[in-house]
Amino acid sequence: MFDSIKSFFEMNLAIASNKDDAALLSKLDLASAALLVEVMRSDHHMDTRETEEILDVLRSCLDVSEQDLTDILTLAQAEARQATSLYEFTRLINDGYDYEQKLILVRNLWRVAYADKALDKYEDHLIRKIADLIYISHSDFIRMKLEVRDACGAS
Repeated sequence: MFDSIKSFFEMNLAIASNKDDAALLSKLDLASAALLVEVMRSDHHMDTRETEEILDVLRSCLDVSEQDLTDILTLAQAEARQATSLYEFTRLINDGYDYEQKLILVRNLWRVAYADKALDKYEDHLIRKIADLIYISHSDFIRMKLEVRDACGAS
C-alpha cells in the first residue's frame, strides 16, 4: 500500500512539474511575442509588414497552428497594451532564457524593426533598452542590428 501511495504522488508531482514547464514555456513565448509587439508599436505606425514579420518569427520559433499564431499575436497585443513596464516581460526572459536564446530574441526584435525597411529612432531606442534589460552585451546588440539590417537590405 505504501508503494502505491508513493507512486501516486510521484506520478502526480511529475505531471504537475510538466504542466509548470509548459506554462512557463507559454509565458516565455507570450513575453517574447509581447516584446515583438512593443517594437512594432514603438514608432506609432502600425505597418502590415511588421505584423507579418512577427507572425513569421512566431511561426519559426513555435510549433503551433496558424490559428494559434493569430491567437498568440492577439494575446501579445493585449498584454503589451496592459503592461506598465518592460520589466514584466524581461524578467521572464531573464529567468527562462539562456544567452543564446536572448540573442535570438534580439535578432527577432531587429527583424520586426526593419520589416518596413526603415528603422525609427523609437524602435532603436526600445530594442537597446530591452537588450540592456536582458543583459545582452553592446557588441552583440550591434552585431545583431547590422546582421539583420544587411540581410533585409535596409539602410
